[in-house]
Amino acid sequence: MSVIVSDTAAHILLVDDHRDIRETLARYLERHGLRVTAAEDAAAARRALRATAPDLVLLDIMMPGEDGLSLCRHLRETTDLPIIFLTAVGDAMERVIGLEMGADDYVTKPFEPRELLARVRAVLRRSRSLPAGSAVRRGENGRLGFNGWTLDLGRRELTGADGVAVSLSTSEFLLLEAFVRHPNMVLTRDQLLDLTKGRAAEVFDRSIDNQVSRLRRKVEADPRNPILIKTVWGGGYCFAADVSARP
Repeated sequence: MSVIVSDTAAHILLVDDHRDIRETLARYLERHGLRVTAAEDAAAARRALRATAPDLVLLDIMMPGEDGLSLCRHLRETTDLPIIFLTAVGDAMERVIGLEMGADDYVTKPFEPRELLARVRAVLRRSRSLPAGSAVRRGENGRLGFNGWTLDLGRRELTGADGVAVSLSTSEFLLLEAFVRHPNMVLTRDQLLDLTKGRAAEVFDRSIDNQVSRLRRKVEADPRNPILIKTVWGGGYCFAADVSARP
């Protein structure tokens, strides 16, 4: 029996070179109310991206020709699309690289379709929960300036107006990146956790509040009276700065 999927349903771009996986998974997702465009390789995915506007990409890492990591890099340079990797059991390093490149989640093959569906829905919920506004696109990996500071997103390096670099831990960089990409927006603690850690839970030791305190000590002139990272009582935090691209 055919399944009628609403035109307003979330649209998934599924990229996998294995036909059986591709077709079986597409049918399963459609039965659960999602629209699916299937692509057998990166070239087909690029054509689909030009022709359609998906809400999320399910991306196999190991594919002939251009692999999933390369396509992920392209997506991060050009879009804000959430990405979930489909990985083989032995692809631990690829999973780490994928998360560092900006993938939102991963599922290890073989997987239960129900688990994948749950992760798809969770990532879609997180991406839609972010406040509307002039967010800086995640794929922009150049240099962003604010209040005399320059954050090099490619090198993960923060420098002051005097040109002196300030050391940032991984968690501090991820938090600052989340702030500079969403300036003048109120972000709840849950949203900041989603923006910074995703599946990499080990990056954060205890809480967003601890990380904010540490970051304030590095970027605020007076950490006790912050003017950049402001606390919004009952809401979360707001990065109160104008952010602009630096040459």
